Amino acid sequence: MMFAAASILLLSAGSGTVSAAAVPESAGQEQALEASSKEERKPVYARMALLTGLAWEQVAALDQYERTLGKARPKSRPKLGKWAGVYVTPEQWTGALNPDADDRNPDSILVFGGLGKDGDGDGKADPASDLDLLYSQSAAIAKYGTAPDDFVIGVWEYYHNIRAVQRVSQFAQLYKTYGRVDLSGSAFPVPVGTNYSYRSTWGTARGWGGHRTHEGTDIFADYGLPVRSTCYGIVENMGWNNYGGWRIGIRDAENRYHYYAHLSGFDKSLKTGQAVTPGQTLGWVGSSGYGKPGTSGKFPPHLHYGIYRDRGMVEWAFDPYPLLKQWERQELKAKKAKAK
Repeated sequence: MMFAAASILLLSAGSGTVSAAAVPESAGQEQALEASSKEERKPVYARMALLTGLAWEQVAALDQYERTLGKARPKSRPKLGKWAGVYVTPEQWTGALNPDADDRNPDSILVFGGLGKDGDGDGKADPASDLDLLYSQSAAIAKYGTAPDDFVIGVWEYYHNIRAVQRVSQFAQLYKTYGRVDLSGSAFPVPVGTNYSYRSTWGTARGWGGHRTHEGTDIFADYGLPVRSTCYGIVENMGWNNYGGWRIGIRDAENRYHYYAHLSGFDKSLKTGQAVTPGQTLGWVGSSGYGKPGTSGKFPPHLHYGIYRDRGMVEWAFDPYPLLKQWERQELKAKKAKAK
């Protein structure tokens, strides 16, 4: 990513606008900010962090949360910039009482309480600019302060949604733990090459605990076989569930919730809020569930694996079977290549 020397953006006193000590040298450099790969976003997040006082991982987490909402609700949250995930309505950008719905002047937008700010130093607050979008959102949250507790308050005031606060905090923790934006990588939930079997069981009827449809895939395996994290993620919850028995839930950076149920126990090193990596042992296959805590043995040992996507206010399950087949193939291929 090429910028002119000393291209740090500086806040203009009293106006809420941004001027540039040295702006990008050409329109071609603006296109370099498309950040085609995830790691190319990190310097841009760091730039926004310098402007607002937030940490780069907090800026990245805000953008990523917005990106996941856009994937879940593409019709109601169309992409505004080239690559940034931030979405705002025209009224939010310019101010609800602004008579000019297409106002791009940062000073007049500020007067009408709009979010729009100039983040790329061109003198305009343009919602089609990735830098303007990122800076506007980050500045709106940073005005509550930059300490960790202040950041949480800012996210709450921006979204008024406790789920958003939790997700942004989880994403920021992941980026801080691993020091990078690209957290791709996967693992099959049990060791490949061991004794297990599974098929697509999505939507089949279930009778235990009342009639309902199956929201996941059952992987039948030997009792005590390790159960592994399929992703980089945060342990969101762990403990007893009336249906799932000993279960654990992992939230990944794509805002997907990975649900592992009927375990015989957890790895003792795990705790809620901890970051985990693909392939890390979470617990072991068991047959717990459908009763008071500790009940087990009502069905053959197996892992119930489910996956859910957060839409902002609710979560919905989707069939994990295609992903499981993909992850299994990838691991088997890597294992064969390593054996050669």
